[in-house]
Amino acid sequence: MKALLAAVALAAFLPAGAVRAAAPPTTVHIRNDAFFPASLTVKAGETVTFINDDDDAHTATADDNSWDSEGLTQGQSWSHRFAKAGKVTYHCTVHPFMHGALVVKSAR
Repeated sequence: MKALLAAVALAAFLPAGAVRAAAPPTTVHIRNDAFFPASLTVKAGETVTFINDDDDAHTATADDNSWDSEGLTQGQSWSHRFAKAGKVTYHCTVHPFMHGALVVKSAR
């Protein structure tokens, strides 16, 4: 109960809007020859980071070739900012059976 009262008291001194919900993850992990999550929704202007947790090299490459991580070895990451709303599909050029999708929503 004391902890709850302390949290309420502390919140009274924070400026409005200072307490925010945690942002959803904007990370795609590559493991077991798959993208996780296979589909991710982000807002326009957000950056998505692709992390290779696998022991094989992989890429994250837009199906329309508008962006490409090039080869990512185990432990490497690559980030891309998605400016426009729409659905973006991507694949791994090393393993063409690997596919993922991003739904980029308007930032409004």
